Amino acid sequence: MFKIKDLFKTKNLALIALLIAANVVFSRFLSINTFNIKIGFTFLTVMMAAYLFGPVGAMLVGGIGDVIGAILFPIAPFFPGFTLTAVITGLLYGFFINKKTSLVKIIIGVVVTELLCSGLMNTFWISYMYGSDFGALLVTRLTTQIIAMTAVEIVAAQLIFGKRMAMSRIEAVMHRN
Repeated sequence: MFKIKDLFKTKNLALIALLIAANVVFSRFLSINTFNIKIGFTFLTVMMAAYLFGPVGAMLVGGIGDVIGAILFPIAPFFPGFTLTAVITGLLYGFFINKKTSLVKIIIGVVVTELLCSGLMNTFWISYMYGSDFGALLVTRLTTQIIAMTAVEIVAAQLIFGKRMAMSRIEAVMHRN
């Protein structure tokens, strides 16, 4: 189990900063954004932080990445609800994705996160911000965003965190120093 005090080690702070930077790049430059749909790979940075640093690290990467991205490269006016969603996403991934993760835990984690965070929370924030009907927006987002992104996230997470995972190589490099 990763201890919070270990977050303050220099190499861990540097890796968290790198994950935050990658989060901003993935979110602002390597994703497709429309009024109510966002397709991207920001989840990878939060999942990696969850795996390496647990819920606290994942919450930091998600929350700080969202705030920095919104300030430096705004897509719309800053809205703290989306930051709250990013933090809760980190918390959930931190709960499900860890050193002993399995395909079942990945699937449950992704489904719970997509339904709660992307499905309910972000749909509510979009509805609130733009005055759209929540129910209609939810149906649209369920069929386009949530189902598609759930499949993408499960496949990507299994490729990264599966039995023959790339993460073991990253950990080996981290522990050499």
